[in-house]
Amino acid sequence: MAMGPDYRTVSRSSAEVAGIDVGLRQYMLRVYNIMMGGLTMTGLVAFAAVTFPAVRDVVLPLQWPAMFATLGIVLFMSFRLHTMKATTAQLLFWVYAALMGVWLAPLALHYTGASVAKTFFITAGMFGAMSLYGYTTKRDLSAMGSFLVMGVFGLLLAMVVNLFLHSPAVDFAVSALGVLIFTGLAAFDTQRIKEWYNEMDEKSAMEKKAILGALQLYLDFLNMFLFLLRFLGVARSN
Repeated sequence: MAMGPDYRTVSRSSAEVAGIDVGLRQYMLRVYNIMMGGLTMTGLVAFAAVTFPAVRDVVLPLQWPAMFATLGIVLFMSFRLHTMKATTAQLLFWVYAALMGVWLAPLALHYTGASVAKTFFITAGMFGAMSLYGYTTKRDLSAMGSFLVMGVFGLLLAMVVNLFLHSPAVDFAVSALGVLIFTGLAAFDTQRIKEWYNEMDEKSAMEKKAILGALQLYLDFLNMFLFLLRFLGVARSN
């Protein structure tokens, strides 16, 4: 006699899938919360440098040391994340975000607050749309991501060359390509971070993945913002 489906098995499988979906949403929400916390930290440091002369006097001489320190933190986290505690990784992320605020303080002083705010909200809209696409699409973005990563290296090379050429045309092209490349990376990195999720991970491993993912999306957002600021930023008159 033919047997019907085992509804208890179907129900249990559905519950497991639902549990994975809930866990994935919580994980991605954690990624976005950490990223936004980092952006807030960066913005507060830069705002303090613009608003308070005493902070500005301390921050401005530290711009280049802060830049090299951020590079060191990114490299250290990339190679040692699997061996460090989640609390250490989170502390390094906050230090990184604060140092980026130090490095960006001169830009905040150069452009008007209104143009910086406008650029930030435009960046937020573009980033949000592309990150949502990366999260929801069924298309595999890995090929596009590989092309975009190569584009980042080309972009860096063009920026170095233009330090000597001082060509407005090259500068315009670099800015336009920078916006396009990091807009695409927002989608690619979101999909990749989503694929990192494993419901079997222990809490510490999950937290470290969320921190690394937040750092990646933070960098995508910040680079989109900086390249857009080249187009939309209005220099202060004084």
